[in-house]
Amino acid sequence: MSKELVVIGLFAVAGFLLGGVYSTWKTARVLAIILAVAAAVAVAGAVVWLTS
Repeated sequence: MSKELVVIGLFAVAGFLLGGVYSTWKTARVLAIILAVAAAVAVAGAVVWLTS
């Protein structure tokens, strides 16, 4: 699997998680915060993967 496909996949996962943050913010803030942290980890992983 090429490096670019992994990075695109991680960014896609981060976008999916951020959509979950947006949809759960008013009803379940703790879950939204957990999803935001997971999205940040996915973005950080994509950046590290791309620069390595």
